[in-house]
Amino acid sequence: MKKRVLILLLFTISIVTIAIAQDNRQYSMYGYGLLSDRATSMQRQMGSIGYAMHSGRQINVMNPASYAAIDSLTFLFDIGADMSIIWQKQYNEIQKVTEKESHFGGGLDYITMQFPIGKYMGGSIGLVPYSYVGYAFGSKIEHGAMTNQGEGGINQAYLGLSGGYAGVSLGFNISYDFGNIINDVFSTPTNSGQTLFEHVMQIRDWGIVIGAQYTTKVARTERLNLGVTFSPKKSIHGQTWATLQETTRDSKADTIAYMKMKGKYYTPMSIGAGIGWVHEHASRWMVEFDITYQEWSKATYSPLYALANPDNMVFEGMHFNNRTRYAIGGEFIPKLRGNYAQRMAYRLGAYYNNDYLNIQGNSLKEYGITCGLGFNTPEGKTMVNVGFEWKHRKATPNPLITESFFNITLGVNFNELWFWQRKIR
Repeated sequence: MKKRVLILLLFTISIVTIAIAQDNRQYSMYGYGLLSDRATSMQRQMGSIGYAMHSGRQINVMNPASYAAIDSLTFLFDIGADMSIIWQKQYNEIQKVTEKESHFGGGLDYITMQFPIGKYMGGSIGLVPYSYVGYAFGSKIEHGAMTNQGEGGINQAYLGLSGGYAGVSLGFNISYDFGNIINDVFSTPTNSGQTLFEHVMQIRDWGIVIGAQYTTKVARTERLNLGVTFSPKKSIHGQTWATLQETTRDSKADTIAYMKMKGKYYTPMSIGAGIGWVHEHASRWMVEFDITYQEWSKATYSPLYALANPDNMVFEGMHFNNRTRYAIGGEFIPKLRGNYAQRMAYRLGAYYNNDYLNIQGNSLKEYGITCGLGFNTPEGKTMVNVGFEWKHRKATPNPLITESFFNITLGVNFNELWFWQRKIR
């Protein structure tokens, strides 16, 4: 028990430490920001795979059908954080030079729990990110300067249930989606006061993900896993508005635009599918390939009209691309009953993503490679996951801003027999 408390305390300290810094991802200023795939630290080490992953050892929010894999005595608790170093470069057309910057940031990523509900059912609750917004940059304008900055994102507090029998499992997640996305533009003329234009999206919504998995033994030590998930297209509930304020005076912000989001902003129809192969005997290894498709081109993102002059002032109307993501990853444990190094998990993965953002006719694309290690704790099945990721992102055909990332992910997956009663105390 003391060791569990020590691990949790050290992990909490690490979260507080890295949460002090905030990174700068300039592409997050568009749309709903940069999207997340609800992957845990362990899954991110393998390219963020998970649609076919059916394991009672790890929580898999990517496919809620996986919750049925938990046994009737086990309780799982998984918490994760990350930190990033970002290198950005952009060609300045006016000065004919390449501008370079680097940034550091990070923070808490997710908190999830999973528990049994009878012999054939499992459940999960938690908090995971849906999107992220965080950027700050400035530029010179005629007779002054302009600064852009933004923060926020969308979070999902979810409840999931799953049931399974004879290799088939079905499940769902219902989530409460919430968050504020704030985009600020500060205009500072040389010989006058500063003006702030602020656009806010306040989202208070719900969502659903439906999942199914099929697992079958093809040999005594080999197993095939198949998985699929589906989310319908739906309208976003919330409100959005824009304000104008002279920050150098004691003046209140004037609301120049306001709109309810229902019926005017949408999240897309989404489909995920995966196929995995698991070998387990003296050693254990698994490999999985996933495809994600999100129909963002049919997800409306309406323009916001200024109240004072709706014919001439329009904000934030955008068109999106369909998002497709391909990922492959695997895990290898040399000996299930070997020495400590042989019982560690070694992971590797890669992915390619055609993102949903369309920026002035340029499509955003990214690719990356991942790896990591799973360290067993001395007292049981609890595992500390440490991962590394290199990612490259740019637009095409005009590359706009080129971003390269080095991410370090840290997760602790507590795996305890909380529902087992000792006969001898």
